[in-house]
Amino acid sequence: MAAAKGKTNWFAIWISVAAVVVVVAVGALVVFMNNVASGPGEVPEASNVDQSSGAISFGTGTDTVDTYIDFMCPYCNQFEQTEGDEIQKLVASGDVTLNVYPVSILDRLSQGTEYSSRAASAMYSVAVADPANSYAFLQALYANQPAENSAGLTDEQIVQIARDAGVDVTPELEESITSHEYLQFAKSRELPEGSTGTPTLVVNGTIVPVTYDPQADIVDRLS
Repeated sequence: MAAAKGKTNWFAIWISVAAVVVVVAVGALVVFMNNVASGPGEVPEASNVDQSSGAISFGTGTDTVDTYIDFMCPYCNQFEQTEGDEIQKLVASGDVTLNVYPVSILDRLSQGTEYSSRAASAMYSVAVADPANSYAFLQALYANQPAENSAGLTDEQIVQIARDAGVDVTPELEESITSHEYLQFAKSRELPEGSTGTPTLVVNGTIVPVTYDPQADIVDRLS
């Protein structure tokens, strides 16, 4: 007598299929969350901001001066105090285009508040909302620079610094600053190849060792 054919266990099959679907879905979610965490987030949209490199540009000169800065970095502050005025004269005269790259490599020195990233995000917010006063805001952030290994400035203090610097702080701009609209974008910015830290100075495409002498560092290298 022939043996009875076994019945197909459809319940077990569908349970297995469902388990595979769940595993795939979880994997896709993990990949998505990782991409969100490491992606650029909200990208500043303005004619003076390069969305690819993150450069905030000032001027239209044929020579280029690129500065990579961290708002928690005391050496960046020293660079601004010693060379900033000369750079601004070169920008105003039409000789130079200044490209400022805010980076956030010193978040570890702000007691978990991510001050470098928050300040960089605020710089992008101001560059988008009030480009005419964005460099004044940069200078004001350095004039009020917190010490390394402190908690840094609060969001409300940053907003007030913007107001004091002449920035037109609309409710929308205040919200952009306090919500850290461009925080992830700031975090995704990197130093150029060959850089050893901040400030990094690049004149016409060549990294220049900073000596805090604008004549030697910049002027003598212009075309």
